[in-house]
Amino acid sequence: MNQVRKSDPNSKVAAENRKARFSYEVIDTYEAGLALTGTEVKSLRGGHANIAESYASMEGGELWLINSYLPEYLQANRFNHEPRRRRKLLMKKKEMAKLSQAVERQGMTMVPLKIYFNDRGRAKLLLALARGKNAADKRQTEKDRDWAREKGRLLKERG
Repeated sequence: MNQVRKSDPNSKVAAENRKARFSYEVIDTYEAGLALTGTEVKSLRGGHANIAESYASMEGGELWLINSYLPEYLQANRFNHEPRRRRKLLMKKKEMAKLSQAVERQGMTMVPLKIYFNDRGRAKLLLALARGKNAADKRQTEKDRDWAREKGRLLKERG
C-alpha cells in the first residue's frame, strides 16, 4: 500500500524574510502563487534568493512583488532573467480586494514572509498583511525573545 505523505512546507523554503516579524506586527497571512520563468524557478531551487527588502504592491488591479532578488541561473546563458524584476503574484480577486482595502483604509502594508515550494512543486509566496511596529514594541519583542532563551537555558540546566 503506497501512501502519499504531505511534506512540511518549511522543509522546502527557498527564501525567508526573518526580519519581517521583528519589524511588523503580522495581522493576517495569505498564500499567493508566483508567475516565474523557467530560469527563475531553477534559481529558486538553488536557495540563494532574497526577499528581505521586498514588498508587495497593488497596481492596475494586479498584485506585484517588487524588489525581490532571484540570482541569475548560471547554466541559462543568454536566456537568463533579470535578478530584480517585478514579479506578478497570483491570487483570487476577493483576496486581492481584501488586501487593497486594508492597505488603503487602515494603513497596513503587504510584506512577503517566505517563498517556498508546496507539495506539488509550485513556488508560493506567504504574504503578510502587517502593521509597522514602533521602537517600544520592538524593544518588548526583543525582551520577550531574550527571556524565552534564558528560560530555556535554566530549564535545561535544572531539568
